[in-house]
Amino acid sequence: MENKIKIYITDKLYGFCKTFLRVGFFLTIRRIRRNSVWLSILVTFIMFVTFINLVLVNGILVGLIEGSKKDNKEQYTSDVFINSLENETYIKNSNNIIKNLSSYDEIISYTPRVVTSGLIEANYKNRTNLTDKANELVTTIAGIEPELEDKTTNLSKHVIEGEYLQNGENNEILIGSNLLDRYSRGVSGDTLLINVYPGDTLRILINEKYHEVIVKGIVKSKVSSVGNRIFMNKKLLRKIIGTPNLNYQEIAIKLKTESDSNQIKKLIAKDFKKDADTKTSDEALGSFFQDIKITFQLLSNLIGGIALFVACITIYIIIFINAITRRKYIGILKGIGICDLTITISYILQALIYAIIGSIAGLLLTYFIIKPYIDQNPIDFPFSDGILSVPISMTLLRFLILIILTAIAGYIPSKIIVKKNTLDSILGRN
Repeated sequence: MENKIKIYITDKLYGFCKTFLRVGFFLTIRRIRRNSVWLSILVTFIMFVTFINLVLVNGILVGLIEGSKKDNKEQYTSDVFINSLENETYIKNSNNIIKNLSSYDEIISYTPRVVTSGLIEANYKNRTNLTDKANELVTTIAGIEPELEDKTTNLSKHVIEGEYLQNGENNEILIGSNLLDRYSRGVSGDTLLINVYPGDTLRILINEKYHEVIVKGIVKSKVSSVGNRIFMNKKLLRKIIGTPNLNYQEIAIKLKTESDSNQIKKLIAKDFKKDADTKTSDEALGSFFQDIKITFQLLSNLIGGIALFVACITIYIIIFINAITRRKYIGILKGIGICDLTITISYILQALIYAIIGSIAGLLLTYFIIKPYIDQNPIDFPFSDGILSVPISMTLLRFLILIILTAIAGYIPSKIIVKKNTLDSILGRN
């Protein structure tokens, strides 16, 4: 008997709610049809712009940082990055670590680097007056195995002039475009090399000895650890340094799948914790990028919040004016037995229809037009190729927030008008 009562109450409640929604939806459709077409288009467009603002501002600002992280990973650190411990100048037992890397099936390739600093000078042969300022600067020099480096970081793809290095000991170098005056963005105070082209002869000062080298190619990258470096064969750099030390300063490791990076990092760190500092690509960047990302997210939330507030106020005003001008109609509906809740629901549904149509249009534009375009044509920021970071989970969350606030903005004005006395509404009295 008790179960039958519960079933009866549930059925009645379901039917009651269904009737409310059906009648409310019917009134909503009639109201939208009678509204001005341009008004409906305007409100829908406002919701569309609001949704685009919520998604794109955050996506572009965060994408700037994500693009920089992506470039650093692809061009410099790869998935796992090994460098020397603090207060050490090189990775201890480098060769043992490299031999150990060959035992991991998850590793596709790795590139060891000999890294030092030196002074590089251009146009020294044409410098007739020794009192003139030399065309020189101090920079980082990386000794690499060209094939391994290219397999791990695709360095050859970033050679925009000249050619990539070949294996073997020779006197050829690649020079980062950030070191050259003709690729400068005009930042005052920068010390850059002037009139340097592939085929030119430069000289490098390391350990108080000069060595002549030939520019074979120019590497362009917004990653400072690539664009601000000189690359040469490691055999040549070891010969120039003149040290028997066969250890390395950096090892970048590329994995089959990115998800393995933490696991591989832990395995390497377990065996060589006292010899090297092992990090994932994100950890190698430090906390700076994460801090900037959080700051940009807060900034985008503030901008989006203002847009959301304006959209809700717009919905509130439109629903309020709509309800005010239809007070008599609302009074008649109440007089023939339509309850207050049904009328209120109809106005909420009207606001939601505008919001849903505008948001869906924004979703389609974002994921089928804007994102594919930016993926193919990254935004050219000074220090990264910005992408559009719009994870679907975050987008759906913002969509849900927009819908909830729109429903509230539709509910409040309609409730104010609907609760007026029925007779006063019909007669138009205050």
